[in-house]
Amino acid sequence: MKIRLLGSGTSSGVPRIGNQWGACDPHEPRNRRTRASVLVSTDTTTILVDTSPDMREQLLAANVGHVDAVLWTHDHADHTHGIDDLRQLMHLRGGEPIPGFARPFTHRQLEQKFAYAFFGGDGYRPTVDLQPLPDSLRIGDIHIQVADQPHGNISSAGLRFDSNDKSIGYATDFHEMTKEMRALYNGLDVWIVDALRRAPHPTHPHLAQVLGWVGELVPKRSALVHMDHTMDYMSLAAELPDGVEPGFDGLEMVA
Repeated sequence: MKIRLLGSGTSSGVPRIGNQWGACDPHEPRNRRTRASVLVSTDTTTILVDTSPDMREQLLAANVGHVDAVLWTHDHADHTHGIDDLRQLMHLRGGEPIPGFARPFTHRQLEQKFAYAFFGGDGYRPTVDLQPLPDSLRIGDIHIQVADQPHGNISSAGLRFDSNDKSIGYATDFHEMTKEMRALYNGLDVWIVDALRRAPHPTHPHLAQVLGWVGELVPKRSALVHMDHTMDYMSLAAELPDGVEPGFDGLEMVA
C-alpha cells in the first residue's frame, strides 16, 4: 500500500497569487505546492481523498485515470472545488457514477453546493454516488477507519488505511488531538499530517504540536502537508528529526 501526495499546500497554495513565495525558495521545486489531496492505493484499489481545485493537473501528473472511490474530509473549498473534474473519471468508468463518501455534515454541504454532481440534470447524468462515510468500511483490499477531528467550528474526517498488515494515516485540517484520534493514529507505518506553519493557528496544527504528537504516537515515518509559504522545504528538511520529512507534491510513501 502506498500514499501519493497530490497536493501538499494550504488553501492559497505556494506561491500565493502575485508570486508571493514568502520564506520559500522559488528555485526549489518542492516548494511549489498545490492544494491538499492524496491518493491511497494497492495493486488493485485506488482511493482519492478530497477533490482540490488543482485536481485535474494533480491526476495528470500522477498518470491516474481511475479511482475506486472518493472520500471527502470536509467541505472547505480547497478540498472540494475540483469536484467537476470527477466527471471525466466517471466517463472513463463507462458512465458509472463514482462511489463517494462523506460524514453527515459534509454530506449535506456537498449536496447543497454541488447538487448536479450527485443528482444530474439538464441531460447530464450524476457523476458521484454519494454515501455516508461510516466509522469503518472496506473498499477493495483497503480497510478504512474514521475519526471526527475538531476543525474550527466544524469537523473533518481523520482517516486510517490498513491493508496486508500495513497502515497509513491521513490527518489534515484539525486543531486539537482527541482520544479517538490518538487511537486512530497510534503506531502507524506512515503518517501524513497537517503542519500549517511554525506559528500557532486557530484551526490548524503548528509544527511544534505535530512533532510532539509524532513523539507520542510513534509512526515509523511521517510527512508534513498543508504547509503555507513560511515553510521552506530545505530549511524544514535540515531541522526535522529522523523519521519526519516535509512533504511535497508527488511524494510517494510505501507502507
